[in-house]
Amino acid sequence: MKELIRKLVETFGPSGVEEEIRAVIRAEVEPLVDDVRVDALGNLIVRKKGTEGEKRIALDAHMDEIGVMVTYVDEKGFARFTNIGGVSPLTCVGGRVIFANGTMGVIGLEQKREDRSKTPKLDQLFIDTGATSREDCPIQVGDAASFWRPLVAQSSRYIAKALDDRIGCAILIETLRRLEPTVHDIYVSFSVQEEIGLYGARTSAYGIAPDIAIAVDVTGTGDTPECHPMAVELGKGPAIKVKDSRMIAHPAVKDLMVQSAQEAGIPYQLEVLNAGTTDAAAIQITRAGVPTGCLSVPCRHIHSPSEMVDETDVENSVRLLLGVCRRYSETG
Repeated sequence: MKELIRKLVETFGPSGVEEEIRAVIRAEVEPLVDDVRVDALGNLIVRKKGTEGEKRIALDAHMDEIGVMVTYVDEKGFARFTNIGGVSPLTCVGGRVIFANGTMGVIGLEQKREDRSKTPKLDQLFIDTGATSREDCPIQVGDAASFWRPLVAQSSRYIAKALDDRIGCAILIETLRRLEPTVHDIYVSFSVQEEIGLYGARTSAYGIAPDIAIAVDVTGTGDTPECHPMAVELGKGPAIKVKDSRMIAHPAVKDLMVQSAQEAGIPYQLEVLNAGTTDAAAIQITRAGVPTGCLSVPCRHIHSPSEMVDETDVENSVRLLLGVCRRYSETG
C-alpha cells in the first residue's frame, strides 16, 4: 500500500478544493465498483453491489486536508493568510505550502513582536513566494494552499502531511480491492470539507441512507513524552471508538467491530477521545438516525506537516473492515 499512500498524501486537496484528490481516488476505485457518482457538494460516492442488496453498509473517509487561504497580498508581494481547519502557528514557521497552480511558498514570522517569548499568532505569519511586488505575486486573495512534505517510510512508520485522512482513504481503497461478494450493498464515501465542519459526510450519508455506517479517521495517541494520558499507542492495532467530544458510538456497531477483530485475531484498542471528532458524528444524526461507529488509526502529530502512523495498524484496519463487512452480511 505504500505507493498508494504516497500518491494520496502528496496530492493537493485542502477543504473546499478537493478536485485534484478526488480525481486521483476516482481513478483508483472505478475499476473496483459498480457505480460511481459525485454529489452536489463534491463527495465521491461509490457502490459495490451485494448479492441481495437488502441493506446498505456505508464506509466513510474524508479526502480533504487542512491548509491555509490567502487573505491579503501587500505591495511587496508577501501574503497574509487564514487557516483552513485546525492549523497551529507552532507547526507553520519555516514550513512550505503549495498552491493549486504549483506555486511554492515559505511561511515566515514577523520579527518585530512585542513579546517574542509567546507563541505567535496566525496574523503574525506571512507567505513568501519570492515575489517582489503585489503585481509580481503568483497568488491572490482566496487562493488555498496545502502544506508540502513528501512521504517518508521509515521502519514500520509512515510520516507525511495529510495522513489525516488520506490514510483512511487508502484503507477504504484497499478494502474495496480485497472485498469478496457480500449480501448487502457496500457504499464508500470519500467526503469533502470534514476539516471545517463535517459538511461532506452530512450530504453523502443523507443520499446513501445507510442501515449502518463506519467512519475511518485518525486519532491521537498516549505514547509520546509528557502527553495527555490516552489508552492508544502506535503499532498496537486500530482503535475502535467508544466516545469522542461530539458522539458516542452506537453500541451495536462498536460490538460488531470488537467481535470482528476478536474473530479474526486482529489486535485492537478502545478509544475515548477527549477533544476532536470525526465524520461519524455527522453521519449518526442523518435523516432519522444511523447506527454509526468509527475505526480510528493511531496517529502522532495530528494537524502538523509530519503526521505519523504505523503500517501494521493500517493493514489491520483493512482486515478489520473486511471482517465487519463479512460478519454484518452473515448476521445483520
